Amino acid sequence: MSATAPPPAAASHTLREIASQPDCWRRAAASVPRHLPVLPHQGERLAVVGCGTSWFVAQAYAALREHGGHGETDAFAASAFPPARRYDRILAITRSGTTTEVLDLLGRLRGTAPTGVLTADPDTPVTAVSDAVAALDFADERSVVQTRFATTALALLRAHLEREGALPPGVRPLEHAARDAGTALAEPLAADVRDAEQITFLGTDWTYGLALEAALKMREAAGAWTEAYPAMEYRHGPAAVTGPHRAVWVFGRAPRGLAEDVTRTGGTYVSASGDMHRELDPLADLVRAQRLAVLCAEARGLDPDRPRNLTRSVVLTADRG
Repeated sequence: MSATAPPPAAASHTLREIASQPDCWRRAAASVPRHLPVLPHQGERLAVVGCGTSWFVAQAYAALREHGGHGETDAFAASAFPPARRYDRILAITRSGTTTEVLDLLGRLRGTAPTGVLTADPDTPVTAVSDAVAALDFADERSVVQTRFATTALALLRAHLEREGALPPGVRPLEHAARDAGTALAEPLAADVRDAEQITFLGTDWTYGLALEAALKMREAAGAWTEAYPAMEYRHGPAAVTGPHRAVWVFGRAPRGLAEDVTRTGGTYVSASGDMHRELDPLADLVRAQRLAVLCAEARGLDPDRPRNLTRSVVLTADRG
């Protein structure tokens, strides 16, 4: 499916931004040649940094790149970058370009290694502290909650790996994800998932970053009880919270026997990868989780565009850093 019907006029900004993702991903893929100065070279030792959602995107990309043989790749929260570690290149992801931790880190690293940034706004302070900038301004958002910028940044990075012949086995070309996102936008979400009082999100390799991001979206938009783990860690504790009216959502292929373990507890098992008639690319499956976050927020009387206690960018004063 290459196109979807536009959301109703009363839809939140977040819902509209979610619906625009297939087109954003295609635009990102087409822009790869223009953004090559920012993107890592084959074999470079790379660190990818960000905060919040951008950090989770960094984790997903780091696993994709390294498992695809493009080069050793680490992902860090910008505030937790190890100062003694050396890299061939540093790549920062920041929607606003104003996040204090990212600006401080790039300022400290300037001159020690080439630095690049993926941002939604080229007219922000981050351009002054990085060597190269890729501005994905078409994916910028009005909502505080990030959806399309984060996935579009990952789409750009994934499309670059595709261009370099460095996608890991089993990861399909980005166009498949864009088509699957159309399905994810149109497919109804089951009532037992919408009504779940708790959801545990699981992923493996690059999809663990997606699981972390799905859990964050539910917490941000809906104030929901969600957790995220590598899929094989589920039996090492997280299984204790699963039961009736609770769900386990798996991105990508699940470990053997996991579905049976979940259903045995009375919990709801959610996966878009087990049935070949419904199989969705994991990035498209994240779109379903984003939609769920908006639906749950609205059901609780919350505004998914402006979640409580959050702002579009975290800008700290000197005495709070």
